[in-house]
Amino acid sequence: MGLLLGLWLAAGPVAGQTAPLDSLDGITRKFAQHERRDPHEKLFLHLDRPVYLSGETMWFKVYAVEGTHSRPLALSSVAYVEVLDAANQPVLQGKVALKHATGQGSFVLPGALAAGSYTVRAYTSWMKNFGPDAYFHSTVTVINASVASGAGSKDSAAFDAQFFPEGGNLVRGLRSRVAFKITDKAGRGVAAEGKVLNQNGAVVATFRTLRLGLGSFLLTPAPGPDIYTAVVTLGKNRVVTRPLPRVYEQGYVLHLETTSPDQLTLTVTATGTQPETVYVLGHARQKIAVATRLQLVGGKATCVVNKATLLEGVSHFTVFTADHKPVCERLYFRPPTQQLAITARADKPQYALRDKVSVQVSTAHQQAPLAANLSMAVYRLDSLNTAPAVAIDRYLALTADLKGHVENPDYYFTATGPEAEEATENLLLTQGWSRFRWEDVLAAPKPFDFLPEPNGPVLQAQLTSASTHQPRPALMTYLASPSRITRLTNSQSDAQGMVRFELGSLTGPREIMLQTDPAQDSTCQLTVLDPFSPRFASAPRPSFGLTPRFQSDYAKRHLQAQVQNVFAGKYRNRYTPEVADSMAFYGKPDETYLLDKYTRFKVLEEVLREYVPGVIVRIRKDGFHLLVVDRINKTVLQENPMVLLDGVPVFNINKMMAMNPLKIQKLEVIDARYFHGLAVYNGIVNFTTYKGDLEGFPLDPRVLVQQYEGVQRQREFYAPRYDSPAATQSRLPDLRNLLYWNPEIMTAAGASTLDFYTGDQAGRYLVVLQGLAATGLAGSTSFVLEVKPAL
Repeated sequence: MGLLLGLWLAAGPVAGQTAPLDSLDGITRKFAQHERRDPHEKLFLHLDRPVYLSGETMWFKVYAVEGTHSRPLALSSVAYVEVLDAANQPVLQGKVALKHATGQGSFVLPGALAAGSYTVRAYTSWMKNFGPDAYFHSTVTVINASVASGAGSKDSAAFDAQFFPEGGNLVRGLRSRVAFKITDKAGRGVAAEGKVLNQNGAVVATFRTLRLGLGSFLLTPAPGPDIYTAVVTLGKNRVVTRPLPRVYEQGYVLHLETTSPDQLTLTVTATGTQPETVYVLGHARQKIAVATRLQLVGGKATCVVNKATLLEGVSHFTVFTADHKPVCERLYFRPPTQQLAITARADKPQYALRDKVSVQVSTAHQQAPLAANLSMAVYRLDSLNTAPAVAIDRYLALTADLKGHVENPDYYFTATGPEAEEATENLLLTQGWSRFRWEDVLAAPKPFDFLPEPNGPVLQAQLTSASTHQPRPALMTYLASPSRITRLTNSQSDAQGMVRFELGSLTGPREIMLQTDPAQDSTCQLTVLDPFSPRFASAPRPSFGLTPRFQSDYAKRHLQAQVQNVFAGKYRNRYTPEVADSMAFYGKPDETYLLDKYTRFKVLEEVLREYVPGVIVRIRKDGFHLLVVDRINKTVLQENPMVLLDGVPVFNINKMMAMNPLKIQKLEVIDARYFHGLAVYNGIVNFTTYKGDLEGFPLDPRVLVQQYEGVQRQREFYAPRYDSPAATQSRLPDLRNLLYWNPEIMTAAGASTLDFYTGDQAGRYLVVLQGLAATGLAGSTSFVLEVKPAL
């Protein structure tokens, strides 16, 4: 963690500044300090397709990048991925291991999952510090013809209208541009027109949507007590009435406009007529581009910004008063001029059933080959797969820095002309936001609530008093999972009673055990905290309901999925073999005894006395004690060592000595004091059973035993290969909707060739590739394969 932040701090100087970092009376310095403490992390998920049938497998690739230039960022080693229903209840959750800033995972959608629209979201532990709006979100559709729809809303006729003054506020006597967003229940923009009325019913402004329910109009609130109301008309005389935002008696208005192809003009107006100083700070994802003082004369000041000084993507302009109070904010979007060019070509114009497909893939930038990490999906196009996939370059440059759903983001990258510029401005005015609060930036630094996880998932638990429920600080706590591989970790509780354990490469569901040393404390209560975020973004999602005209399509997809499940279901849960480190946490032991090589005794005391010279058995008033001989210092350690059974601490030596030694296969001893984190053990005595499952050993009732899910095991994607006459002539049906999924494609100087086979379904198949280069250039491409049956 310290090294990563140190590298972040060592980044080069801020580009494009118009003032030094310590200018603006310290605002820029505090901003820079805040951003150095806060590596901006983004995730992007490439989902294999937009529509699934219940029972199918959802595959995805995770890309982790830093927020400034979108370069791969290896800050976190775990991504948390969830599938949420319409009520924001998680129906699937998983932890995905990230290595070199990428990861891959999958979910098997339950057969009983209701049909509907679901949100897939992803985030890291570090991203939880900045709220759920910063998480990755994407909407998918699940079809289940046999279970009633559980998502969507019956009130499909409901509409909403929201109004957003430019800069943030309406101020009396100051002319403002007011943007608006008219949406249906699902958050989709709808065409509308309307008028603004004052409290006397007089029309003071009219408006009409431009694109996707967005538009804007000009309004100068009159002096006095006027309250303004918008009356919106949506086709067939449907009317929605909404009050405009509050009008302030005093304040500031910020206006931004493009005055030439290369320049922006920012205008600040205020109600006060006396000269005063305001500050304007412009930044784009951690980088300050504009830092200037403005002197308001007659309540007005302007400044000109060269567009070339701004980073590509979304920039923020904020106006501060002389006492550092932020009063206006405005966003601007500079479309990227460079991207990763992905070229993909199939070897034939069309294919037969069970035919081999070869796709050549290469990546370049400005005609020069550029290595990149890609993912690729090939799925069948039908009446249900109509939604376009979220593109990584569009997401990183625009969508990730805006709040809520952005319809058709491609438009803002490809369209040109005055209408496109106005539509982009409307989008930014209605969905722009800051990923932080300026109060936090300008205040004294505070500790973050969530830390990065650079070495695998971190399990957090809290120790409280069983009677008072108050935190219990300074208690050593131990975490273990029964296994033949000894993995013991410890942590001391802080002032809030929190303990944190790095789990390393823990995979799949495991039984974990937490406990404290009864000699320290025997009354505290342990609670494992849920690592998944309990906070949710408020953006609407598309509604869904089974449409009668698609019943035949639902039935066909349902049949296909059932057939695949019957004939290929055995391949669903094939996992990549894991390479496990069998070395115990303490390394190579000083003594190792494989008890089957010795005469077996039925009493453990006899085994220790007869065969283990490094451990002395003593019997005192309270029962058995084990003393380890410190061979280095030629002395006997006078306290019990750390006694482990299959990696689980056993503090009651009498229980350990009562265990049947015939259940124990191996015994290892560390013949010296062992420093383990903040704990010091008087030697270690580790017993291992044949199965590593404790063999029914009676644990202390105070031990917290709980099922815990580590990072996902790597499920292998299966697709049949028809590379022999026998395979081609096989009578097993192949009704795959997803022909191919490859989340780990590496391109270099030459083209890479990817091979797969078509199935038994003719039709059009969409090939989608997305990827990222180490330089931060992102790109995506797609093309269609034609599959036709033999004549």
